[in-house]
Amino acid sequence: MKRILSALRSLAVLAAVAPAAFGVHAQAPQPPEIAARTYLLVDVTANQILAAKDIDAPVEQASLTKLMTAYLVFDALRAKKVTLDQKLPVSVRAWKMPGSRMFIDPKMQVPVQDLIKGMIVQSGNDATMALAEGVGGTAENFVKLMNDQAQAFGMKGTAYKNPEGLTEPGHTTTARDLSVLAMRLMKDFPEYMHYYATKQYSYPGTPVSNGSNRNALLFRDPTVDGLKTGHTAAAGYCLVATSKREFPGVGQRRLLSIVLGAASENARASESQKLLNWGYAAFEAVKLFDAGQAVSSPAVWKGTESTLKIGRPEAIIVTVPAGSVGKIKTEIVRPDPLVAPFAKGQPVGTLKVVMGEQALAEVPLEALHAVDQAGILGRAWDAIRLWIK
Repeated sequence: MKRILSALRSLAVLAAVAPAAFGVHAQAPQPPEIAARTYLLVDVTANQILAAKDIDAPVEQASLTKLMTAYLVFDALRAKKVTLDQKLPVSVRAWKMPGSRMFIDPKMQVPVQDLIKGMIVQSGNDATMALAEGVGGTAENFVKLMNDQAQAFGMKGTAYKNPEGLTEPGHTTTARDLSVLAMRLMKDFPEYMHYYATKQYSYPGTPVSNGSNRNALLFRDPTVDGLKTGHTAAAGYCLVATSKREFPGVGQRRLLSIVLGAASENARASESQKLLNWGYAAFEAVKLFDAGQAVSSPAVWKGTESTLKIGRPEAIIVTVPAGSVGKIKTEIVRPDPLVAPFAKGQPVGTLKVVMGEQALAEVPLEALHAVDQAGILGRAWDAIRLWIK
């Protein structure tokens, strides 16, 4: 049964849905010309794709691989398998890693928190290998954990062959998969995201000149607070960047840009900045419902309560082309009748956002509270009423 709500606003939101479920699109402003093999711009707050090019094409991962390595390290920290202060040995294998380095050696015992900084800020392959061996026991076992996690996230276009991102056959990903990973990283481990905003770091006894974060946008745009760069000859210059800016009526709005295969270090930063600025200017965010606010309160049968409030535990925010707020309508699609019991958080229906005849977005709705099943007499009475209805 469909019930039309008031005229509201939106474009192509899938609020609170896994990023892999992106796919509802509408007529949108045309993005600027981006000099990269593939790119993607996501409104993280609304969970909406704003611009995309070849986002399912396989690409070399380079050091963007370290996003998954970091996810597993953060997960191990939360599970108390390792601690930030715990010192890990530096194997000969880690010491001899080619490419970007933190410059640690087998004579050192390095705290996990310093290895994390070495991996994220300096993009150190040696630090990455030390972490992989410390968490996984061996690099090979850690790579298995990486692939298992990718599969759990639904990252169908991604395969890992190593923890650091050096070029290897079959070590590929997609822009879409990188968006899934980056968004899960930010959502699941907000307490560790400050590492990605660190501009300078060098471990005592290593070259200070090697201490600048490779993400140039951290030095150009104060609203940028992450995430990771990557570069190999095969991958080109890559950057997964995120920015947060404040807007009236909505609060913080976060965008995520993914630029892969740019021509230079400066180009990946400039093209990412262009994409982020365009996203904030070409679209506006609108809060449809507050966190925990009932989108609807339909009747419930055979329950201890007569109605069920349905909505989302977080605010429902959508992003629309600038100036198009008044053209949007919403409607609810749900089963009818609703028969108790219902558990809190149980899926109940969908909020559809439309513009004219075009469906723009679908937001899953859930029960905001539990409704227990009524007693025998209550169920019998409602059964009669439903039969008459």
